[in-house]
Amino acid sequence: MATAKSLIRSPFASLSSSFMFKSSPPPLPCRPHRLRVCCSSIQKTLTEVDSSGVIACLRANSAELAFEAACAALEGGISVLEIVMSTPGVFEVLQQLVHIYPTRVLGVGTVLNIEDAERAVTAGAKFFMSPVIVKILSAYDAGAKIVKIYPVSALGGIHYISAIKKPFPHISMVASQGITIGSAGEYIAKGASSVVLSDAIFDKEAMGQKNFNRIHQLANMAALQCKEAVDRKKNLMLINNL
Repeated sequence: MATAKSLIRSPFASLSSSFMFKSSPPPLPCRPHRLRVCCSSIQKTLTEVDSSGVIACLRANSAELAFEAACAALEGGISVLEIVMSTPGVFEVLQQLVHIYPTRVLGVGTVLNIEDAERAVTAGAKFFMSPVIVKILSAYDAGAKIVKIYPVSALGGIHYISAIKKPFPHISMVASQGITIGSAGEYIAKGASSVVLSDAIFDKEAMGQKNFNRIHQLANMAALQCKEAVDRKKNLMLINNL
């Protein structure tokens, strides 16, 4: 299997560690996130998130590693990718990826201020995620198109998603934190529109060893399993509506 490095040469190979970004503060427990979508492609972005069933969340300690890991995941079948703000050179990486993968839904995570939001949009982000200390309904009423439930495993995992969807069936929810590729399908079956997979795709050992073949394989597995789970849920809904 070809590695991402053999497919696309990284434009960040010569970058030094001069890209300095402050690490984002750790998320508070029981905090929903709003997934903000850029106005120009709202419906297309939402459709892609819903139909793919997975958002790959990437953190890396260098621009080069972020670029090559992202390429491996995208070549593996991932269609929605979030790069966390703490990644060095995040906007430059995003800009390169948007140029190479113009049809993919690429965004930035943990955006904490308007300036970074504007830079994300300028770099080509189709969405960005920002933490908000509000309840699910408040986030939805404030204009959030999708509410990210984090940390879902600490809140009760699959059972929490299943329970919380009952009073809010009209709100699209993305489950995040502690989800494996094996459990992603059940989250979707129980009500999540999509799941966020971070270490499950960007495995820490693989990232450390720059094993992009492994990231490609995990991305492919995640993309296929989540798409199958979305299709099963849609078919079940069609049957129930007959």
